[in-house]
Parts: sequence; structure tokens; C-alpha cells
Amino acid sequence: MSSLARWILLVPLAAAAGWSAVWYLTTSPVSMARALTATLVLAFAAVGVASGFRGRPLAAAVVVALVAASAGYLGNTAVVLGREDDREVPTLTRQPGDPGDGHTAVVYFTHGEPETYDPIGWLNQFREFDEQGIAFVPFPVRPLFLHALRDAYLEVGSSQHGRRHVDMAADLEDTLRAAGHDVRVYPSFLDADPRPDAAVVRALNEGASQVVVAEVFVSISNHTAEGEHLIREVDTESLGVPLTFT
Repeated sequence: MSSLARWILLVPLAAAAGWSAVWYLTTSPVSMARALTATLVLAFAAVGVASGFRGRPLAAAVVVALVAASAGYLGNTAVVLGREDDREVPTLTRQPGDPGDGHTAVVYFTHGEPETYDPIGWLNQFREFDEQGIAFVPFPVRPLFLHALRDAYLEVGSSQHGRRHVDMAADLEDTLRAAGHDVRVYPSFLDADPRPDAAVVRALNEGASQVVVAEVFVSISNHTAEGEHLIREVDTESLGVPLTFT
């Protein structure tokens, strides 16, 4: 293979290896083996191409490969961290002037955790902290952070944290109804389904005449403000439905 051909192959192979490394670090457990295989194949291919150089060209090839791999790594890191929150939000069908059926919707709003590995909650938190100028996990290290999160899920199997909150919300609704209140409780989560705005839309579509957001957090932070922003974007008051935060 000519020297020119080696240079032409080396850069994309090294960049693809760096890109694939982030894929492996952050992907779902279902895709882990495929991502790891791709990363190793690309890395060994890049090493094989670079090993064909001798002397100073070899040193230059190593530097070029490392730069290309870093570019691929950082590029895919930006792609992963820029992933949009694709959790479903139902279509708002409630019309202005509709008084509803008189029930009060209590939106039980808390962090929650996805039952299985899904980094969207942390991706949202990274963005929120970046917007606020809060230093939290350097950009290049974030794929490793998500890898550790996935490892934690693999170790325990699944998280029942969200299920416990759903059960608590159901118990709260039973207690309030037993006391004679016309109330429905809608659990919602920053880091799992349903999102807080999705819970508000569902409540409105089901005829809520007022919405009370019960914030169940140890402390209020910039991260929880993100959820409040999502809720306010629904603009319940344009429908004539009062919105209260507790």
C-alpha cells in the first residue's frame, strides 16, 4: 500500500474509532456488543494502517491518528449530548372556554428514574447547568459519566424508583377522595415518563377545572425549574384553568 493511500485511510478510520467509542460508552445495553465490536475493529484497522509507516512518518501517523480519534470522539459526544427529549407529549384537545368537569388535577411532580437505562434526564441536566454556567462534569468526560450510569443499571437490573412514586401518587389520590375531594393525581417525572407537561395536558384533556402542581423534591434547583418551565409552556390559564405550584 502506498504512503498516500495509508494517509487517506488512517484519518477516517481513527475518526470513526473515536466516534464509535462514544457510541459504545453511551448506547443502550442492547447495542453494547455491536458498538464495542465496531470500535475495536476500527481501532485495530487504524493501528494496522499506522504500523505500515516507519521512522518519522510513523510518529506523525500516531499524532494524526490521535487527533482524528479525538475529533471523532468529541464530535459524537456533541451529538449524544444534543439529543432532543423525545418523550411523548399528548396533543392538547381542550378548547378555551370549556369549564371542565369540576375535578382538581394534582400533578405529582418529582425526579423519578427510568426503569431501564435512558440518559435523557442527565442530558437535560447537562444542558440546564451549561445554560446556567454551572460547572458539572467536563464535556469530554460526559460519555464516561453515562457509561457509569449504564453500568449501575446493569448491576441492579432495573430501577423501581418511579414505580414507588406512582404507587404513592395513587395512595394520595385514594386518601383525598376518601376525604370527599374531587381530585385526580397525575404522577410526572423530570427523568422518566410521563414528563410534567405531558401530565398537565392529560389532566386538561380529562376535564380538570384547576391544576395544582405538587413538587416532591428534597430541594428546589435549576434542574427542577426546567420542569416548571415545561408546565408553564402549556399555558393552562389561556384555557381558563388556574395553575398553582405548591
